[in-house]
Amino acid sequence: MSPMNSPRRHRAALLVTATALTPALLLTTPAFATNTAATVPATSTTASVVTTDTPVDEMSDEELRIAIARILADDDSGTRVLREASAALDGTAQDMRTFLKTGYRLAQAEDDAVAIGRILADKSSGKGVVREANKALDAGTPEALRAFLETGYRLARAEDDAVAIGRILADKSSGKGVVREANKALDAGTPEALRAFLETGYRLARAEDDRVAVARILADPKTSAAVRAAAEKVIDGTPEQLRYFLEFGQYEVAG
Repeated sequence: MSPMNSPRRHRAALLVTATALTPALLLTTPAFATNTAATVPATSTTASVVTTDTPVDEMSDEELRIAIARILADDDSGTRVLREASAALDGTAQDMRTFLKTGYRLAQAEDDAVAIGRILADKSSGKGVVREANKALDAGTPEALRAFLETGYRLARAEDDAVAIGRILADKSSGKGVVREANKALDAGTPEALRAFLETGYRLARAEDDRVAVARILADPKTSAAVRAAAEKVIDGTPEQLRYFLEFGQYEVAG
């Protein structure tokens, strides 16, 4: 049975069908992302830096200042957190306590909402990401916003990535190398494996298939001298050079 008609191709078709049934969401998105523009903003991995066994109400002025200084030094702290933390540090001991007890959580929620807004505005965000991002915004709680950025985004993007790989498998122009690596990513099943295939593996696997296609052109006795010369130049080239030759270059030379 050829790769084109294998059960794995059928699995890809099911993935694409499922996607087609998903209702329209806030944003339209491309078939799959080929870049990392939708990476999680810096605030997404922020763990509370207020780690101490001493309750906030029992902290000394120095301990309060140290706790807030840690927040200010945290690269993951967002704009609103930094602003509110600085204001608290310039205020009274009670101002610092209030920030650590409630202000930090609310300021972080505002930064998280902005981060989710950026994800929604990113045209590479897929339907799963858009759906889960909107759920978090609709819930509106600091906990829902944080949960999306810390875990929901990664899982939703993995869902979109699996669908994107399904579309690649369903594409009859996908070669053996692409089909092999795409199925490896799906079989691994982790968000990281899916993302790695779309960001780098797909390009390299397609180049492998393109190089085989160029070699076939060279092996064909009917290939003209001009096309042969151009193929010999490109066969050891970059993935982009191989792809251009197959899509345009061989015909430009032949013409």
